[in-house]
Amino acid sequence: MGYSYLLFGFAILCLLPQSTFCITRHYTFNIVKHNVTRLCTTKSIVSVNGRFPGPRIIAREGDRVIVKVINQVSNNISIHWHGIRQLANGWADGPAYVTQCPIQFNKSYTYNFTIIGQRGTLFWHAHISWLRATVYGPIVILPRRNESYPFKKPHKQIPIMFGEWWNVDTEAVINQALQTGGGPNVSDAYTINGLPGPLYNCSSKDTFKLKVKPGKTYMLRLINAALNDEMFFSIANHTLTIVDTDAIYTKPFNTNVVFITPGQTTNVLLKTKPHYPNATFLMAAQPYFSGLGTFDNSTVAGILEYESPLHSSPTNKTKIKLFKPTLPNMTSTSFVANFTKNFRSLANTRFPANVPQNVDKRFLFTIGLGSNPCPKNMTCQGPNGTKFSASVNNISFVLPTTALLQSHYFGQSNGIYTTDFPATPLNPFNYTGSPQPNNTFVTNATKLVVLPFNSSVEVVLQDTSILGAENHPLHLHGHNFFVVGEGFGNFDPNNDPINFNLKDPIERNTVGVPAGGWIAFRFFADNPGVWFMHCHFEVHTSWGLRMAWIVLDGSLPSQKLPPPPSDLPKC
Repeated sequence: MGYSYLLFGFAILCLLPQSTFCITRHYTFNIVKHNVTRLCTTKSIVSVNGRFPGPRIIAREGDRVIVKVINQVSNNISIHWHGIRQLANGWADGPAYVTQCPIQFNKSYTYNFTIIGQRGTLFWHAHISWLRATVYGPIVILPRRNESYPFKKPHKQIPIMFGEWWNVDTEAVINQALQTGGGPNVSDAYTINGLPGPLYNCSSKDTFKLKVKPGKTYMLRLINAALNDEMFFSIANHTLTIVDTDAIYTKPFNTNVVFITPGQTTNVLLKTKPHYPNATFLMAAQPYFSGLGTFDNSTVAGILEYESPLHSSPTNKTKIKLFKPTLPNMTSTSFVANFTKNFRSLANTRFPANVPQNVDKRFLFTIGLGSNPCPKNMTCQGPNGTKFSASVNNISFVLPTTALLQSHYFGQSNGIYTTDFPATPLNPFNYTGSPQPNNTFVTNATKLVVLPFNSSVEVVLQDTSILGAENHPLHLHGHNFFVVGEGFGNFDPNNDPINFNLKDPIERNTVGVPAGGWIAFRFFADNPGVWFMHCHFEVHTSWGLRMAWIVLDGSLPSQKLPPPPSDLPKC
């Protein structure tokens, strides 16, 4: 059973008094440029309302959110509401050239969406080129009024956003990489809520501080908004309890370290010490790296600071100890594998896990790196003098120059896209072993997959060792999915499904495909429209590790894609 019944039920609720349900929340996002200084370097960045990170969106489950985006910079812009289901509302999803043309200079577009069946933390970010490096902010979704959390209500709730900072313009970074065919320059620092912290040069004043009281429980809403790095996070001498991921409640479990990929969100409960500890504690994050090549191997830190007793003297303050957390090795694939297996859905009467028990459509998608030939009269810096590329089933997805959703809605696909995306690899090989194919060239095309409405879908994402195995965070727009299985090596279609968890698998919108391994997920295609699926490493998306699904209309009015809004941007 999909979400169409939920959508119909929500429509009935909206007939009830507005004070009880259906509050509309209005925001205005002015896309501007302003100067920001980090690491003793000042640069002009693109931002929302001159804030970095951008403003917080707060809503309750069931609320309607209306955001008018006004573009006042020369860059084209679009905003994606990462993880919002957008049921029968693809026009508001945001990825440029997929569900909309970008908003051009001096133009505006109003995103209008309702939050249905979700509560927790999501985030919004630019969805064109690499602009999300500075254009991002949290989405806080509270339970409906008079509804409780499935855990004790926290004393306070604080978004913790991980980001990446470059001293130079990130648009120049990716443009140079695409031109030369080599890997892009890595970031100069990681940030917590836009601040790099005391472990970087010239940054002690740019440190995020979280002040807490003894004997309280705080909810930290963790968001990985970094462009190209998965992160380990820990707070010295404190245990964290995970209760929610990607705006879905989980069975609680304790951990000293959180692993979080770009695109993922994780709500954790932090229970402070019962008495003033006469100490401060570093909260630190550093990358998990599983690929080849270079990466930013630095560490971002903030400070957890207890409010001191009212009558403490300055002398006591000088004796305060500073504790530092212990993080896993930056290449610890074993820690990542063990950590991710802890996640389970609540799967109870109040919060059921509607896992597809039977499958209508099965797909095996290889994901990984590849190459394109170097153009004549050019010297390229990719593998063996080629240009880096990335692909799904060896198809490197080419974004069109007009929006796919409009083309689909008006039946104008000719010359824009085809619907013959391969369901399995066209040339199977030993994906994670030896020998790897000598030919690493990809096929560049705009091919889509078509799904009947409400069909049950199983997708196996298989990493490959072509140009190096790597953990890839894959994000699906417009749907959540249940992670029913994962493993290392090549997926075995005869034996691996026997061990699938169809009872209480975690429900997500972004999942890390293990380096040298595979992940299997299931979902109902219950949302009509065109939906992007891509690696949330921005460099891999730029190289073509992306694809799109067409979900056809259903039979009921609520299962059909409505006409586009009158202010939908034009290409």
